[in-house]
Amino acid sequence: MVDITVFKGSNEGKIVESQTKKDLGHDEVLIRVTHSGVCGTDEHYKHQDMVLGHEGAGIIEEVGSSVMNHAKGDSVGWGYQQNSCGHCKQCLTGRETLCPERAMYGTANFDTGSFAHHAIQKSAYIFAIPASIPREFAAPLMCGGATVFNALHSFGALPTHRIGVIGVGGLGHLAIQFAAKMGHE
Repeated sequence: MVDITVFKGSNEGKIVESQTKKDLGHDEVLIRVTHSGVCGTDEHYKHQDMVLGHEGAGIIEEVGSSVMNHAKGDSVGWGYQQNSCGHCKQCLTGRETLCPERAMYGTANFDTGSFAHHAIQKSAYIFAIPASIPREFAAPLMCGGATVFNALHSFGALPTHRIGVIGVGGLGHLAIQFAAKMGHE
């Protein structure tokens, strides 16, 4: 059992410090959170009794008994999706976000998030952060970066394509940068 200090929303909309206890599952990792992005979604949930934050980055401190793809000391991040069944048509074709059994921020695991000292996450839903990318820059990409990359990648955008971005807010400014780095006009 791991004691974790977390920061949750409240009925009044104030962020409050709290404690939670979680067991580390065989397919999970314990992450010491070093950085968290702040997403507009956090604003929507600040009136809920749940741990805030889904753009997390940190260092793995412990791994579950069946975790093979990550190790203690790895620099990792995680985002909005936390789990899926792994065997439905959506999961088997790379569309886990459409899995009927998916677990997403705001709908499951209300006692874990990136506004915390530590987080326990499924190892299949955390991502290695290369040493060349500081975690403070990687954390916000775990949601916004993944969102715009998925849009460019899923719809088959090729470097020869011209990309239009409507709105240059939180996602739009990332879409412009991603598209440019991917060779788009």
